[in-house]
Amino acid sequence: METLFCDLHMHSCLSPCGDDDMTPANLCGMAAVKGLDMIALTDHNAAGNLPAAKACCDAYGLLLIPGMEITTREEVHMLGYFPDVETAVAFGEMLREHLPKKKNKPGLFGNQKIMNEDDEQIGEEEALLIGATDLTLKDAAKAVRAFQGVPVPAHINRGSNGLLVNLGFMPEDIDFPTVEVWRDLPCTHSAQAGRLVLHSSDAHYLGDILEREITLDLEEKSVAAFLKKIREGKTSQESFSKVRSA
Repeated sequence: METLFCDLHMHSCLSPCGDDDMTPANLCGMAAVKGLDMIALTDHNAAGNLPAAKACCDAYGLLLIPGMEITTREEVHMLGYFPDVETAVAFGEMLREHLPKKKNKPGLFGNQKIMNEDDEQIGEEEALLIGATDLTLKDAAKAVRAFQGVPVPAHINRGSNGLLVNLGFMPEDIDFPTVEVWRDLPCTHSAQAGRLVLHSSDAHYLGDILEREITLDLEEKSVAAFLKKIREGKTSQESFSKVRSA
């Protein structure tokens, strides 16, 4: 069993709401400086910066969990975690067909920069990433699983895009063994009971990336072990997400 310090929800400069300084090289470097072992890059509705993030994480000895933050038709934010970068990129290509048929306006919504591991811009995503897809929450979760991924509702107790705030309840017809809870706000016990609870930064700026605060206990330091853990959720014998003092 390995105990890993982690931050499992952050945005790069590909997300229009992400700061331009959140390049893959910068965010991986900051995570390493802060002493993290494992991070997830979860840009809005896109995976274009995951290849660069993987190269940078490998250079720093970090484990990268390839991810994405999907906006459903209900405008609920849901994290999808995938077994490898290639699968996440393929999912992103599929999801692109479900985005609004509109181009991004950088001056209004923000830049959507695609970078390489050397901090060089190699492209700009033209599709509007900040909007909702046409997939329902149930269909989005099904789609993530079809790509061997695991869906996790994001910050369920925060903002208009949190599941509990948006819908007012946890849907009974969708299995979510793991949820992300914003730890600075109250959250109903019933939404957390029997589930693995993740706490992350949702960082849009380098300074927001977590210090050595949150840990997960995994069988080994691997993406497969992480996916297994969040797919199974919490058991009565053990708790996998905890807060530690820096």
